[in-house]
Amino acid sequence: MSVLCWGRGAAGLRRALQPCGCPGLLAKEGILGGVCGPRRSSSASPQEQDQDRRKDWGHVELLEVLQARVRQLQAESVSEVVVNRVDVARLPERGSGDGGPQPPRKVQRGATGASPVPRSGWAQRLEKDKRIQRMHMQQLEVNLQMQVQSQSEELKVWPKHLQVEPRLLSKQLAVFLAPESSWEEQLPRVLQEAPRKLRLTVGRAPSTQAQLSGQQQKLLAFFKCCLLTNHLPLAHHLLVTHHSQQRKQKLLTLDMYNTVMLGWARQGAFRELVYVLLMVKDAGLTPDLLSYAAILQCMGRRGQDAGTIERCLKQMSQEGLKLQALFTAVPLSEEEQATVLKAVHKVKPTFSLPPRPPPAVNTSKLLRAVYAKDGPVSYPKLHLPLKTLQSLFEKQLCVELASKVCVVSVEKPALPSKEVTHARKTLQTLRDHWEKALCRVLQETKNHLEVEVHKGRFSLYPFLCLLDEREVVQMLLQVLQALPAQGESFTTLARELSARTFSRHVVQRRRLSGQVQALETYYRKYLHLLASDTKVRRAPPLLLAGASPDAQLSDHPVPQVPNPCLPRQYWEALGAPEALREQPWPLPVQMELGKQLAEMLVQATRMPSSLDNRHGSSRLVPVLYHVYSFRNVQQIGILKPHPAYVQLLETAAEPTLTFEAVDVPMLCPPLPWTSPHTGAFLLSPTKLMRTVEGATQHQELLETCPPTALHGALDALTQLGNCAWRVNGRVLDLVLQLFQAKGCPKLGVPAPASEAPQPAEAHVPQSAAPARKAELRRELARCQKLAREMHSLRAEALYRLSLAQHLRGRVFWLPHNMDFRGRTYPCPPHFNHLGSDVARALLEFAQGRPLGPHGLDWLKIHLVNLTGFKKREPLRKRLAFAEEVMDDILDSADQPMTGRKWWMGAEEPWQTLACCMEVANAVRCSDPAAYVSHLPVHQDGSCNGLQHYAALGRDSVGAASVNLEPSDVPQDVYSGVAAQVEVFRRQDAQRGTRVAQMLEGFITRKVVKQTVMTVVYGVTRYGGRLQIEKRLRELTDFPQEFVWEASHYLVRQVFKSLQEMFSGTRAIQHWLTESARLISHMGSVVEWVTPLGIPIIQPYRLEHKVKQVRGGIQSITYIHNGDISQKPNTRKQKNGFPPNFIHSLDSSHMMLTALHCYRSRPLCRRKGLTFVSVHDCYWTHAADVAVMNQVCREQFVCLHSEPILEDLSRFLVSRFCPNPTPRKISQCWEASQLKETLQAVPKPGAFDLERVKHSTYFFS
Repeated sequence: MSVLCWGRGAAGLRRALQPCGCPGLLAKEGILGGVCGPRRSSSASPQEQDQDRRKDWGHVELLEVLQARVRQLQAESVSEVVVNRVDVARLPERGSGDGGPQPPRKVQRGATGASPVPRSGWAQRLEKDKRIQRMHMQQLEVNLQMQVQSQSEELKVWPKHLQVEPRLLSKQLAVFLAPESSWEEQLPRVLQEAPRKLRLTVGRAPSTQAQLSGQQQKLLAFFKCCLLTNHLPLAHHLLVTHHSQQRKQKLLTLDMYNTVMLGWARQGAFRELVYVLLMVKDAGLTPDLLSYAAILQCMGRRGQDAGTIERCLKQMSQEGLKLQALFTAVPLSEEEQATVLKAVHKVKPTFSLPPRPPPAVNTSKLLRAVYAKDGPVSYPKLHLPLKTLQSLFEKQLCVELASKVCVVSVEKPALPSKEVTHARKTLQTLRDHWEKALCRVLQETKNHLEVEVHKGRFSLYPFLCLLDEREVVQMLLQVLQALPAQGESFTTLARELSARTFSRHVVQRRRLSGQVQALETYYRKYLHLLASDTKVRRAPPLLLAGASPDAQLSDHPVPQVPNPCLPRQYWEALGAPEALREQPWPLPVQMELGKQLAEMLVQATRMPSSLDNRHGSSRLVPVLYHVYSFRNVQQIGILKPHPAYVQLLETAAEPTLTFEAVDVPMLCPPLPWTSPHTGAFLLSPTKLMRTVEGATQHQELLETCPPTALHGALDALTQLGNCAWRVNGRVLDLVLQLFQAKGCPKLGVPAPASEAPQPAEAHVPQSAAPARKAELRRELARCQKLAREMHSLRAEALYRLSLAQHLRGRVFWLPHNMDFRGRTYPCPPHFNHLGSDVARALLEFAQGRPLGPHGLDWLKIHLVNLTGFKKREPLRKRLAFAEEVMDDILDSADQPMTGRKWWMGAEEPWQTLACCMEVANAVRCSDPAAYVSHLPVHQDGSCNGLQHYAALGRDSVGAASVNLEPSDVPQDVYSGVAAQVEVFRRQDAQRGTRVAQMLEGFITRKVVKQTVMTVVYGVTRYGGRLQIEKRLRELTDFPQEFVWEASHYLVRQVFKSLQEMFSGTRAIQHWLTESARLISHMGSVVEWVTPLGIPIIQPYRLEHKVKQVRGGIQSITYIHNGDISQKPNTRKQKNGFPPNFIHSLDSSHMMLTALHCYRSRPLCRRKGLTFVSVHDCYWTHAADVAVMNQVCREQFVCLHSEPILEDLSRFLVSRFCPNPTPRKISQCWEASQLKETLQAVPKPGAFDLERVKHSTYFFS
């Protein structure tokens, strides 16, 4: 297998590709130029040329690979470089019977038309090197065949004997391996033995997974996986072999020993458990709570005598371990706890489990009103009856058990023809062959990996045994079917395969452990809280006291209680057992497993080189081949499907798409979030907090913080997920009409890639001038880039519209989680309300609400807002404008594609059209107030980031600019900044500044808007300049030669204007940035706690690249963010702190608004509202906009009435200022500077926050 090394640089590669002087490498310059750029000039001296040739052509292997690649490029016109060849299919040559173009042949010496080649000394040496290389390759092939044969024989004769008895380094402990008494009597004496003293014990017991090395993470995951797949003897064998070698023993941690010990305890294998315990002592470790839990569990299963158990408990007490902690601090299942309790009762019959603590209540001042029981309160219910919800639950359960959803594609169906029928039949035949081949390759791989474990090496064997072989094969074929024609990054594909394997494993484990039946029981009770035809019910007091809930739930009805509660509280009151904590596999294991599965897919899937060959004599070629391409400056390995396979898929035009269950909206209400690892989907694992790949600090923070601190976030996410949705069928029909008619990019409906512009000339002519060649190559690259973008947009729209068509006429739900800053997002990625204008127009509330006296007015105002025509006008003028254009509104609703098409000129055309239809239905109703509306009405914050900054600093000038101050007309901060910049421009123009004079008339709101909007989120001057440059290039009448100079000038003026208009904002930004810089200089990453109690940590560390297992198709290099020993990335920490902190504040405001909208108080004449959000854009029914606006303003004032910056300062000082002071002078100075900076909180201004409650345009 030839490997192309790129270490010599672009210049060396270009010289290597020069055809002059190299026999047999006469290629078109246009082709080579497309790969490597223009040919080097030949004007160098003969001595220099000779030196270059001796240097370049000495690398024989590189030359041969390049020659082969040039021939393939000429044949296939592919722009990537094939590396690590996977027997790539070549197009058939002329006369082969397969058809197709013939690759260019080498020009033979002496042939007609061949250029004379001098037989110089270097050419003779080259020929000799080639002969030697060929001999080496032949010998290598012979050795490889012998190695494969020996491996296959090794698999047949490899002994299955596994080591059980360990080899101990301590002679004192080795005595116990040949006991004179029973193993049961040996156990107490082993426990009393002191651990062997080690010379170096530092680092043997990491406290968190993030502190483990990559090898340690893989080993721990291996042991845990063996317990799940019933390969415990294999785990014990690997533990023994590692323990027996002093170098490998350093990798073992107490968690690894405990994992294997717990496995033997579950089987009641006492001798093996004592063996592991001896290894723990021999390694110099001390048993902990989990060790004793395993020992007691084993004795409970074997019915051990009380004396042995008593000595065990006595030793445990002497080591300072509390018996109660076995049942509170150790993660054991209910059955395991019962077994441990059985053993304890033999010694202490009166011992009982610690009582379940009463439900804790969040005492945060901001949430006090949410959880208070000081008066009558109620919560909204769904519009569906109990039986309907139970039926929907059964459907969703079936979907998640299957782990996939098949959806009919909305692509224009292919006309039935013999060609289509034949293609589908051929494809099915190939898949049948691939299924058998994958099963065979999977079995061979598992056999080989099992041998590796027998040899005492880590392998992926237990991970490949987690799923049934047929399920693994179907998953691989599903990935192959969805592979895009342009290929997929090998690393991305590996990551996706491992994630799918883990998700399926979790679902299967929950099904086999009986959790599905328990879930069904509790969920049916939970639906009583949500159903429209049931009274609010709660679990009986007996359950709250900690009694077993099973009998109560099955035999007794749940009584009605007078005080309703939130969904999380109700679920906890039911006593539902917490789902098993499924920790994701470590990143090294994920990448290695995904790599293994991807390589199996490449190895097993082959197809005939010619599908038209009816004699069946075509040779088989791989369906996937591996290429390297460049993205930016990085070399990326890509798996691409064979063009013949792509053509076959296109011809077959299969009518279905397959999605993972977690990528599709739910058919029943999501599970309420009750902990960082329980909520959302019924069975599929979902993280409460999204994190960057490999980072574990966020999850550890969530697990260790007080449970009550997360109640606000958990309840807000549950409330957002409980909103029921439906598809707007009329809008969907119109979008599908355009989509199937080659799209309409102007309206946001992507066109197919076939509509992409084509280059003027498909090939670069040899006779063209160098400048013309460069121009043609740039045009070709631009067209290819545009075609790829169009394909991506088209695929995204296809997924969204296919899901919308699939869900038409159904009610569905969008479970939510949050990112590390607390911002909320729907879990299903393809179809949700955070998407584009088209996606939002396709969605409406499943539960309608009558418009009431003012709902129609809000619908009309919302319609005008969507058009963008009257942004700076007051509400009454917007309402009057809606009346003026009512004829256009009705025409748009009645004849959207054939009428005057007024809606197409709006900023958000599809949402405008949906609103036109809703307004038309309402105004034509006999009683508009009684019309039941399902359309969401939006209220958007006015530059929300600046609003939070102005409130933090009590900045009166800034507050007025962003509508915190009441006014008769909306204030537009972007227009204000543009006006201030114009003032500066006039002053500079009068001084004779040329660029200021050129910009006269071009400084508009649109030019500065993006920069003003993103300054609050940390955009730099460099980024701001690029934004302004883009806007200036859109102005056709602006002199383009001045764009670069004008963008530099304008970004300085924008920042200067913001400094004058928002002085308090800039002071706070500077304080946050400087604090983060000093914290990261001290070696820490920035942490804080949001006003609702969510712990936040910035994951930005210096990137640490880890090489995955070498060999195979390619070595995978990935960025490992989970290593907390890596230094912080100071630049990202300081630039990220201000925007991330503001994001955490706007998330807190949204959650407070959501919780208070959900809670209904009759005395306040406030009913529970339907509420969802897109960050700082809040949605509800038209009838409830006024109530939502009131709650939104009240909660903003409550939030900023807290001493937010002071609390942040105190937290940062307590967290990052060392006590006692460091001894080193430099560290002491840095610590004092950090403390001084953190305590220098910017002084607030005099703005009165209460005025926000009366500001009409705060959110509008």
